[in-house]
Amino acid sequence: MRTAPTGDARADRGPARTRRKGLSERALARLFIAPSLLVMALVALFPVIYAIVLSLYSYTRRQRTGFGGLDNYVDALTDGRFWSATQFTFTFTVTSVAAEFLIGLGFALLMNQTFRGRGITRAAILIPWVIPTVIAAQMWFFMFNVTPGFINNIFGLGDFSWLGQPGWATFAIVFADVWKTAPFVALLLLAGLQTIPSEMTESGLVDGANAFQRLWYITLPLLRPAILVALLFRTVDALRVYDLVAVMTGGAFDTESLSVLVQQYVVRTPNPGYGSALSTITFILILAVGMVFVRMLGRDIVVGRGAER
Repeated sequence: MRTAPTGDARADRGPARTRRKGLSERALARLFIAPSLLVMALVALFPVIYAIVLSLYSYTRRQRTGFGGLDNYVDALTDGRFWSATQFTFTFTVTSVAAEFLIGLGFALLMNQTFRGRGITRAAILIPWVIPTVIAAQMWFFMFNVTPGFINNIFGLGDFSWLGQPGWATFAIVFADVWKTAPFVALLLLAGLQTIPSEMTESGLVDGANAFQRLWYITLPLLRPAILVALLFRTVDALRVYDLVAVMTGGAFDTESLSVLVQQYVVRTPNPGYGSALSTITFILILAVGMVFVRMLGRDIVVGRGAER
C-alpha cells in the first residue's frame, strides 16, 4: 500500500519541477553570451572573411580585373621576399620572446621579494612598458643611429652603423623590443608567483633544498600556467611586429617583417588581392602558433583540476 508523500517530499520536488520548466544554467549562460559573440563575430570575423574574399581576386593597383582563385596565394608562396620576411619574423619572435622570458622571470622573482623600496622598484621596472611603442622605437632609432649616435659615443665605436647592416639591424630591433616588453612578461609572471602558496617553498627549505632547487622543482612547475599565458601573449604579439621595424629600419637590411610586407602591398604599392593573400597567410600562421599555446594551457588546467580532486 502506497503512502502519501509527506510535506518534506513535496517540498523537495518543487524546485526540481521548477528547474525542468525553466532554462538550464548552461542554456541561460549561452543566452547571455550570444550578444557578445555576435558583436565579436561582426568586429573580428567579418574583416577576416572579407580579406579572404579579396585575396581570391586579381587587381591592377586598386582596380579589380577578375577572379583569380588561388593565384595570389601561389604567387606569395613562391615569392622569395615573402620567405625572407617569414624568416625574419620567426627569428625576431624566437630571440625576443626567449630573452623577454628570462629577463622577465628575473624581474618577477625580484619584485616578489619583500624588501624596502619594493613599490618604487616595481614602478621603475614597469616604466618601459608604459611608453608607447612608436615613441620607444624612435628613441632607440636615435640611440642606435650613427648621428647623433648615443651608443656609439658611449662605447667609443665611432661611425659604426647598427641600423645599416643586416645582422646588427636585427639585433637592434630585438634589443629595443626586449627593453620595451620584458616588464610586461615580468608583470604576468609576478601575478603567477603570488598565487603560489608560501608553504610550498618553505617546505622545500625545510627539506634542505637550495635556492636553485626550489626554483626548478617547486616554483617553475607551479608557475607553468602563468608562463604559458605570458609566452602566448608575447609570441602572438611578436609575430605581428610592425611599429619597431617600420620606425627603426623601414624593413631594410633584411628586417622586413610579415606585417611590414603586407602594409607594402596594401598601402604603398596597392594590390588588395595580393596584400589580402599575404595577410591571410600571416593570420593562419599566427593562429596556428596561438592554438598550440592555448591547447597546452588547456591541458594544464585540466591536469590541475584533476590534481585538486
